[in-house]
Amino acid sequence: MTMMMFAVMILLLLSGFPMMMPLLAAAMLAFIVYMPDLSLQVIVQQMIGGVKPAALIAVPMFILAADIITRGHSADRLVDVVMRFMGHIRGGLAVSVTAACALFGAVCGSTQATVVAVGGAMRPRMLKAGYNDSFSIGLIINAADLAYLIPPSIGMIIYGVISGTSISELFIAGLGPGLLIIVLFSLYCIWYAKRHNIPVEPKASWAERLTSIRRAVWPLGFPAIVVGGIYGGVFSPTEAAAVCVLYALILELVIFRSIKTRDVFDIALSTGAVTSVVFILIAAGAAFSWVLSYAQIPQQLIAAIGLDEAGPIMTMVAINIAFFVGCMFVDSVVVILILVPIFAPLVNAAGLDPVLVGVVITLQVAIGAATPPFGCNIFTAVAVFRRPFVDVIRGVPPFLLILLVVAVLLVAFPPIALFLRDLAFR
Repeated sequence: MTMMMFAVMILLLLSGFPMMMPLLAAAMLAFIVYMPDLSLQVIVQQMIGGVKPAALIAVPMFILAADIITRGHSADRLVDVVMRFMGHIRGGLAVSVTAACALFGAVCGSTQATVVAVGGAMRPRMLKAGYNDSFSIGLIINAADLAYLIPPSIGMIIYGVISGTSISELFIAGLGPGLLIIVLFSLYCIWYAKRHNIPVEPKASWAERLTSIRRAVWPLGFPAIVVGGIYGGVFSPTEAAAVCVLYALILELVIFRSIKTRDVFDIALSTGAVTSVVFILIAAGAAFSWVLSYAQIPQQLIAAIGLDEAGPIMTMVAINIAFFVGCMFVDSVVVILILVPIFAPLVNAAGLDPVLVGVVITLQVAIGAATPPFGCNIFTAVAVFRRPFVDVIRGVPPFLLILLVVAVLLVAFPPIALFLRDLAFR
């Protein structure tokens, strides 16, 4: 049964079908062949149940907020304030890209939106300053991964819903690895700039810095709303997402006046298209996951590869490898939907903290967004920067190596992720 399901998926994928079709087809075929006594209504019920959790409302809300601010002035103001403070040091421009991606990721939670917003503003400046284009694009698409680790994170929301893990705890646990990535990326950028003798930018005066801070005060309200509101007990992650949409509309429509009222319909339409794809995948993945669980396929697979008695370390290594390889070829949402239920029995048996597992999975999903051959950030960069695929991925390896080092450190030193979680919730 297992081989048949995955064979059907691979065949349909190679035939060019969208991912929801292989998921549904494999689930339906297994259901009809191996579960003939059950009603087909069960599959429909599982699909509806997959998109029913209230926490998923946060996904379209954060996507809509990201669409609004990407078309407005928030990104430019965030980039400017970072540049005023970091631009004058050796490698400061590249460090500023990393910091700007973290700030914008804390605003929108989307890696692709971060590539578009920060990359559009910073890549021309990096080229003018003497940075190699491959290095510039490699930095942008990998630093954009921070949007998956710095709250709010759409990947963490989906993992939390599927696994039943607290989304608030996942959000705060993502801060430690996110900050570590910022530090390591910054050190590499400084070394790169010194090695290639990249000139520094003129040092901004304190008057210019204060002006940039004043201009960025409103956009910096987004992370304050998400982090402060959730952990201050003001509202839940779902409510925080809705407040972010309202705040984005007020910011770009009323205060900055960067978009018109008529633009809101186009933005909402774009958000609806993206959301529909995500939710169809979630519904199909829920049906697929139910069939896997009902047939006890996860237990069979784990036993077949000798992991049924694996300890915590081996379990974490297996999770890292599986998600890293999976996200190289398939959309991150699909990988989460398929693999989380498979590894759930193993995680429970090993006694692992589901929050730690969620952060590790989110990191691997983020890495996959910028990993050849099918990372979504790569194709976003190809479209936005109008560069060939090979040129875009040429600068990826050093940053990929850094991200993999962070993944290893997370397994070896769990407090990197769990320290802030324990401080806030234990």
